Order: sequence, then structure tokens, then C-alpha cells
Amino acid sequence: MFNLKLGNKKMILYAPVKGKLIRIEDVEDKVFSSKMMGDGAAFVFEGNEVAAPCDGEITLIASTNHAFGITAKNGAEVLVHIGLDTVNLHGKGLQPLLKQGAAVKHGTPVIRIDREFMKENNIDLTTPVVITNSSEFTIEHIASTGDVTIDTEVIDLSK
Repeated sequence: MFNLKLGNKKMILYAPVKGKLIRIEDVEDKVFSSKMMGDGAAFVFEGNEVAAPCDGEITLIASTNHAFGITAKNGAEVLVHIGLDTVNLHGKGLQPLLKQGAAVKHGTPVIRIDREFMKENNIDLTTPVVITNSSEFTIEHIASTGDVTIDTEVIDLSK
């Protein structure tokens, strides 16, 4: 009579930027395209801020500011990796707006980038978003390519 799925922890991942969504398999970095770190999606964007793709807690801001992690309320561990090879910048051009432990809602800006610095240094800003514990979830890609905003639903996760 009632479809009560107790324990079914469902969550939506949104785009963390305004731009274009691409398939994780199309990222020009084998660590991401092979899903070695987990399933997800990637984004090519022109803005200056990268936002939280879901509600949760910031559980990691890399010392080089090139990536941040969120533990979502359903237990998903979401890694947002800003650009490819940006770890080699040692934090230059990347400014964290929040600290580890901060509670976030999807769309909350987390890292600001210096777009001019990135262009001057030929940085590929393709930004993968990966569920590092994706094997614990059923993942449905709501969209796989196309234009996105921070309100675009990209992945439906359920446990």
C-alpha cells in the first residue's frame, strides 16, 4: 500500500558550475576517465567559482586548494577536483571560501579561481566530480552532456 523505503537514502548531485557537462569517461586524465576514483561527471566552465554539488559537510580542502570533498547527508563522499594538473599550482590561483567542517547546501561557493592566472598558465579547467564511494550507491546519470547551471540535476544517488 505504501512504498516506504526505510533506509533508502536518496540524493541529487547538481552541477558545481555554470558551463558544459561532459561524461567522466571523456575527461583527458585516465585517473578520472577510467573511474579509478569512482563514478561521476565532469564540467567545463567559464566562471570564477566552484560550488558545492550537494548538501553536506566540507570534509576536505586540499592543501593545494585544487580539490575539495563533501560528505553528503546520505553518506556519499563527493570529490570536486578543479581542473587537471592543478595540484602542480601549489595553491596559486585558487582561493578557498570555506574551511573544513563547514556545512554547505548545493550551490554554496567553495573555491574561487583566478581565471586570468589559469589562462596565462594554460590550465585545463575540466572539473571532475566523483563519488569516491560510488560502489555503495545506485547511480543514475540524469544528464550526461549539455549546458548546465548550479541548479542542473546531474546524478541521482540512492543507497
